[in-house]
This record gives sequence, C-alpha cells and structure tokens, in this order.
Amino acid sequence: MSLTLLDPAAALIVFGGTMLATLLRSGWRETALALRMLALSFRPGFSADEAKAELVSQVREIRTDGVLRARPRRLADREFAEATDALFHQRSVAGLLAAHDRHKARRMADAETAVRVLAQASELAPVFGMAGTLVALNHMPSDPSLAAGTAITGAIGMAVVTTLYGILAANLVLAPLARKVERVARAEEAARDEVAEWLAAQVSKAMPHHVAPAEAA
Repeated sequence: MSLTLLDPAAALIVFGGTMLATLLRSGWRETALALRMLALSFRPGFSADEAKAELVSQVREIRTDGVLRARPRRLADREFAEATDALFHQRSVAGLLAAHDRHKARRMADAETAVRVLAQASELAPVFGMAGTLVALNHMPSDPSLAAGTAITGAIGMAVVTTLYGILAANLVLAPLARKVERVARAEEAARDEVAEWLAAQVSKAMPHHVAPAEAA
C-alpha cells in the first residue's frame, strides 16, 4: 500500500478545524492579536543600541541645560517618546520609569495572550487529527470483502495522514511558534529595560532637587 502525504481533505479537517476551534475558543480579538504578534516576531527586533543612539542627543541636552530648559525631541519609538514626555512634564525619573512600566505591562499581556492562543491551537491540532481519522474510518466499506481495494486503501491512507497532520501541526508548527513569540517578547523586554535603566541613570542628576548619595548620607 502506497501512502500519499498530500491529502487536501485531511488538511482541511486538521488545519481548518484547528483554526476554527481556536477562533471560537479565543475570539476574534485574541486571535487577531496572536497573528499580529506572530508576524512581528519575524521582523527585526528592538535594538537597545539603536534606541540609545537616538536618545543620546536628548540626554546630552538634558544634562547640559537641565530638564527645565531642555526641549523634548521627536523620537521614532513611541514608548520612549512618551517616557521622555513624562520625564519633562513631571520633572522626575519616576515619571519616566512609570511610563516604561505601563508599556511593559501592556506588551507582556499581549505576548502572553498570543502564546496562550498558539498553545491552544497546538493542543487542538492532534484532536482534529483524531477526528479526521474517525471520519476516514467511517468511510470504510461495511463489508471489506466486497469492496474495491482502492476504497479501503484510500480510507486507511486518509486516517493515517490526518493523524500525522495533527501531530506535525502541533509539534513542528504551532508549539514552536508559541515559543518563538515568547522568546522574542522576553528579548525585547530585556533590551527595553536596559535602555530605560540607562536613560534614568543618565538624566537623574539633572532632575530638580536631586541629592547625590554622598550628600544624602
């Protein structure tokens, strides 16, 4: 018996069923968010060095003229644009870090949602592989002795392929994609934390009422 690994009907049952069930479980919003986060994970990630290079002129101005006289600069990164705005308006490093923490919480929540949706899909894929197997076996002739050999071979082949599709989709596609989104999100947060801490350290002495540690002692 020869087994073909390309079976459109099996693919429709496994992949189509997995997508539909994931959508029904997670809803449109979370599914769309997962797809967006997945697409972003394949793009160039956030660079701490590039962010520092963009911020260095702003830092230099703040350290030279003070936060009261320095002017906010336009930044490409929305988070650090809002963080520096908070720095200027509140005239404190705490405002900068609070803005950073708000963005961090939102990004981590989005990443966790995307990972959860993809993990659900990876759990559902083998289920629909089994469902496809049952559908295929249901098409087996009731009396194999009277049926053509091609009918039996086709039903068995589809049963095997749907099971295979479910296992491969879960373990070679969906679960690795969930881990990829998680890894990219963690790497970005580490890089952004590095920039936020660097920025806070650079401008802290230019803040009003700043007291150096030696003076405080």
